[in-house]
Amino acid sequence: MNVDRFQILFAMVLYISAVICIGLYYAKRASQSSHNYLIGGRSLGPWVTAMAAEASDMSGWLLMGLPGLAYWSGLGEAFWTALGLCIGTYLNWLLVARKLRVYSHVAGDAITIPDFLSNRFKENKKVIMTIAALFILIFFTFYAASCFVAVGKLFSMLFNTKYIYAMIIGALFVVSYTFIGGFLAESASDFMQGTIMFIALTVVLISGIVFAGGFGAIVSKTQAIPGFLDIFSMAQPQIADEVQLTQNNVPVFDKPIHLDWLYIISTLSWGLGYFGMPQVLIKFMAINHSNNIKFSRRIATVWVIISLTAAVIIGITGRILFPNAFLTQSASENIFILMSTEFFIPIIAGVVLAGILAATISSADSYLLIAASSVSKNIFKGIYKREADDKTVLRITRLTLLIISLIAMIFALDENSVIFKVVAFAWAGFGATFGPIMLFSLYWERTTRAAAIAGMIAGGTTVVIWKVLLSRLGGVFAIYELLPAFVISCIVIVVVSLMTKEPSEEIRKEFNLIKTYKAV
Repeated sequence: MNVDRFQILFAMVLYISAVICIGLYYAKRASQSSHNYLIGGRSLGPWVTAMAAEASDMSGWLLMGLPGLAYWSGLGEAFWTALGLCIGTYLNWLLVARKLRVYSHVAGDAITIPDFLSNRFKENKKVIMTIAALFILIFFTFYAASCFVAVGKLFSMLFNTKYIYAMIIGALFVVSYTFIGGFLAESASDFMQGTIMFIALTVVLISGIVFAGGFGAIVSKTQAIPGFLDIFSMAQPQIADEVQLTQNNVPVFDKPIHLDWLYIISTLSWGLGYFGMPQVLIKFMAINHSNNIKFSRRIATVWVIISLTAAVIIGITGRILFPNAFLTQSASENIFILMSTEFFIPIIAGVVLAGILAATISSADSYLLIAASSVSKNIFKGIYKREADDKTVLRITRLTLLIISLIAMIFALDENSVIFKVVAFAWAGFGATFGPIMLFSLYWERTTRAAAIAGMIAGGTTVVIWKVLLSRLGGVFAIYELLPAFVISCIVIVVVSLMTKEPSEEIRKEFNLIKTYKAV
């Protein structure tokens, strides 16, 4: 290993050491109860809540997937995706955060999303809890795999090692400190990681603009690429055997693809996913007081707007500075890494690249923890062994975390996986499964238990069917699967609610209590 790579490694090891120390610091408190391990005793402050929610949400997708998308196909799809996410972030904090914090406390002090939905409809037979837990388990395994792919690509490119070894080492690190410190360690480290991600994006953005000669030079040079800066088009690299062709060492592009209104709306629908994201919703439930949510909302919204904007511009700038560095869509997701190593001295590059590690870890720990809790708390204790004591639940949580991590690592073995595509599928799955029922549960008293079950199944299965089968038909079926699945879930919830018996007096009374309930 040369001196430059050693300095990068040294900076990243310092960062990893800090994260491990956080895990060890919270280890004793996390082991006191499953309540502490899974939701931190509802003790998060507004800054930690905001930063942890957004950092755990964005993952390596923010520093690799989104810049890679902009590098590969230009501004169009990346712009509408980012805009939808900005709008979705704000609306989720505005419409869901406070109500969910209060309602989850009133409805049996629920500490997981399946818990809340089951308690909301006063289940005896835990059908909602089981369905919700299974969907969480399935989609979060894919999500965790996308994080392991990101860290594998990072270490593989930086240190010229085999992808599989790099991925396994990164995954083992994430698992180790999540296993030890639980939710508090995850949230505290996510605050630090959200800060690092923000700084990394900012310094790379500014440096890229300077190296490119300013905004004017970037705009001028990208105009030579058909449709690259048009928000209503998508640049189309000319490909042969999945590799972009070059002519005189210059990448070749075909005629751009026009983005029609249906495609734009479906891309904007990324924002709908927020209403069903367990890793974000659980942070709402964990804040120390509902009165702090307004302040958290402002922090989160500003962070998201700046971070997404920076990520998109980095990808576009990277195409100008390094036009033929990456000739496959999968490889293009390394543009942030390349710009960091080219712009900065090794020790600084190591700190900046810790942003990718931060993004990956901050999401993977949340995904693993929530997926594990869905098995231990909601299936094992909620259904299989209700008399299980808290220590047993805690042990099952940690065992499940290890098993899920192993499965996710198997899914992540393919180094040609495109992070953006993997995340898009899992995002749609959560958004359509939990988003509609979360909104209806909080805002429509007439929503019934049968409708909740039908709506979750309709949303989750539609995502899979649309992605695997219908999208291949092209045309109108080529839209992002979240939009039709979300709409279908909403329709099913309304129809089934109106066709089934009204909720009990107990459910209606609790629902109306939330409107006037004292802040908690």
